Amino acid sequence: MKKLKLTLKDVAAKLDVSTATISNAFNRPDQLSAARREAILAACKKIGYHGPNKAAQILRKGQSNIVALVLADSIEYMVSDPVASKFIQGVSSVLQKQNKHLLLYAGDSKSIQDVVDFVDGFICYGAPRNAGLTQEIIQQSKPAVAVDFNIEGCPAINIDNEEASYQVAKLALEKGDRVAILGLRLIDAPTTCRIYDSPLVETARSISHRRLDGYMRAIHETGNTVGGDWIWHIPESDSNYARQAAREVLSSSPRPDTVLCMSDIIALELLQCAMAKGIKVPEELKITGFDGIDEALRTRPYLTTVCQSSLEKGALAATTLLDGGTDSAELSFELKTGETT
Repeated sequence: MKKLKLTLKDVAAKLDVSTATISNAFNRPDQLSAARREAILAACKKIGYHGPNKAAQILRKGQSNIVALVLADSIEYMVSDPVASKFIQGVSSVLQKQNKHLLLYAGDSKSIQDVVDFVDGFICYGAPRNAGLTQEIIQQSKPAVAVDFNIEGCPAINIDNEEASYQVAKLALEKGDRVAILGLRLIDAPTTCRIYDSPLVETARSISHRRLDGYMRAIHETGNTVGGDWIWHIPESDSNYARQAAREVLSSSPRPDTVLCMSDIIALELLQCAMAKGIKVPEELKITGFDGIDEALRTRPYLTTVCQSSLEKGALAATTLLDGGTDSAELSFELKTGETT
């Protein structure tokens, strides 16, 4: 049986005090003696009343102490991703120190209208799968910070993905290499596949395409070429999808000499598959990753990759939002020359 919610008037009548006294006990403690306030709060707790309606307070004050983190994809997928998890940790560390709360919001949701009135601002981590969310954030009045992509009129926190990809590719590539790319969300397809001549999606706002731009620049500068039949689309940075791509690329004839991977998760799956087949890395196959996740630092041989601090990125995004900052920032990255190139 559903319990009826007590109103302020109900509580005042039960305790035989004014509604102002109840309100002051919760919201203006300076208006009551300490003993009087403690007695009122104890009596309220005993009858199951925990204070005025929070939603009404938020709407009245215009502040909730809640920040919405709009993720690029579903919450289930994002919290399982080691890069996203580190970013969320960075955001949370700053919010907790400021007595703020974090609301995770899926990037494949239909609309932000369900929460816009109940949060103080938005951090958008990656371009949401539902592009309409980005437009809604532009149109609403709450402050917002974009991360790993740009939103018109909002400060953005990024690294130079194109330059990072270019530099890590240059570490691996030699003239005459047969090159393959294991990419992320390059085309509109739910499964792992080669892109062939399929139209690329979200080319203007996706970090995957900035990484592809960097790879292609390095490939051309080293006198090599790569076609759509040697570029794989992987729908998520997930071990299962990556394993399928790894098996396909290693079964290609002729097999590539160098494989450029858009995440460490993809690169590590390729490395494990290659070792299981007895393929010598880097003598017969060179591999690069991207992100610098903890697992890559523990794997042997050491992975050549791009390291970025997702913790720092998350902390800076939260600080920028809370401070009302308007300046964008480009964080540094570090090349990790490992044993796979």
